[in-house]
Amino acid sequence: MSAGVQSAPAPFSPSRSQLAVAYSVCSGIARAAAKNFYYAFLVLPRPKRQALCSVYAFMRRCDDITDDPRLSLEERRRKLAEWLDGVHKALAGNPTDDPVLLALTDTQRRYKIPAMLLDQLAEGTAMDVQEELQQDSPRTPRPQVPRVPYRTFEDLRVYCYHVASVVGLVCIRIFGYRDPAAEPLAEQLGLAFQLTNIIRDVKEDASLGRIYLPEDDLIQFDVSPAELASAAGSARLRLLLAFEADRAREFYRAGEQLLPLVEEDSQPALWVLLSIYRRLLEKIAGRQFDVYREKIHLSAFEKLVILGKGWRNRLT
Repeated sequence: MSAGVQSAPAPFSPSRSQLAVAYSVCSGIARAAAKNFYYAFLVLPRPKRQALCSVYAFMRRCDDITDDPRLSLEERRRKLAEWLDGVHKALAGNPTDDPVLLALTDTQRRYKIPAMLLDQLAEGTAMDVQEELQQDSPRTPRPQVPRVPYRTFEDLRVYCYHVASVVGLVCIRIFGYRDPAAEPLAEQLGLAFQLTNIIRDVKEDASLGRIYLPEDDLIQFDVSPAELASAAGSARLRLLLAFEADRAREFYRAGEQLLPLVEEDSQPALWVLLSIYRRLLEKIAGRQFDVYREKIHLSAFEKLVILGKGWRNRLT
């Protein structure tokens, strides 16, 4: 056969044993790091649980690159680009021995996840790196306090879409759905989760030079960027966080509407995830938004209680 009529090589297809090992590695990553998400994974059928673990492992790799303190900001951006290049090659059918890529590629094909969504997930972590690069620009002195990158809530929403709403869009493809109304609801629920994280982590993020609260909201409650990294939150800051919590509660309502739209065997997992994050928000509110004394989280017992109810929902 002449070179001009040779058929293209078949896409790389890992063996069942290779995939089993790859999914096992991803499950270990999720079990060790996904402190809230993993509880929801447990009530899914095994194939869907493995698929979500592979997506989480992919996101974890992106986060680990962009948050690596041993690397300069330029090195982080370069490594993230190299990692994404490897992802694209694997999705295109090129051979790989990376267990995360093996599992992710199988998941992407099995559940028809648009590659664009995976790119957007990575772009979300890159947004933090890009912001820090701008602050570290040699042409402009680094400010004494972090710059507030998001002027309005709509500006913040663009960031939240990439790091959280896209996660929801990927998850519902694994959960299974038919009604297209599920997609905007998943986006809104992801936004609720991310706002909860922002409220909980406001002090930690500020100490890293990252401010996620919109400038308009800071001005409204007379809170300066410098206050966000202080040793104790002011009364004005607590009012601001209460305002953001009310905003998050509006988006949590989307989760209730989304539940009946996903496949029945996935509804308990979504219920567990929704319940854990909503309970976390109300625990923060119950402590009058005092997120500066200690990091507020749900105990393992509290999560297990929710998980137990999720198991009952699955069995009934």
